Amino acid sequence: MLSGMSKRILIALTSHDDLGGVEKTGYYVPEAAHPWEIFRQAGYEVDVASVRGGEPPQDGFDPDDPAQVAFLASPESRDTARLADVDASRYDAVLYAGGHGTMWDFPGDPGVLRVGREVYERGGVVAAVCHGPAALVNLTLSDGSYLVAGKRVAAFTNEEEELRGVAQVVPFLLADELVDRGAKHEPGPNWQAQVVVDDRLVTGQNPASAAPLAERVLELLAERWA
Repeated sequence: MLSGMSKRILIALTSHDDLGGVEKTGYYVPEAAHPWEIFRQAGYEVDVASVRGGEPPQDGFDPDDPAQVAFLASPESRDTARLADVDASRYDAVLYAGGHGTMWDFPGDPGVLRVGREVYERGGVVAAVCHGPAALVNLTLSDGSYLVAGKRVAAFTNEEEELRGVAQVVPFLLADELVDRGAKHEPGPNWQAQVVVDDRLVTGQNPASAAPLAERVLELLAERWA
């Protein structure tokens, strides 16, 4: 059963701003902004949280994109809740947005893992795009099994990491780590939208996947509200 009165989705962001000493990073703004816009247009309330709360570090901002400008102007993006303080029972879905920062703080953060587990086990949707699936690497259910075990997933690929020039910089290769947890990784062409849905887990490969991923989340939620 999904929550009763209001339809609400949480977007979860990284608080990590250092890409292995090579450059600054953070969350990838369009991967939060485009879903935020799509969810709100569909009538959902959207909250934003991050690992440490407050204003999270940004990467990839395009000032010519109205959705990104609107998102960064919103109070919820500038003063995020701390994931550790979030009441997961209020949400029908959680979306872990990407950005390289996630590779450092998502896998080991108890708030990241708890929120995903609680949303999923209440019948909600867990979604993650690009490097956002770093949240899924150590996300276990109450029985101790990995959420991704036996499930089909998309995530930023090893080849895309190589093309980005940071395959030797990131702490691990995301696709490989998910496969190690029992996931079935399904890569699409580099930089092209690739969204994989398996039960109530929705994953996307890269920034181009963020908007279509949000649409798939809405489709799943519509089925569950019906």
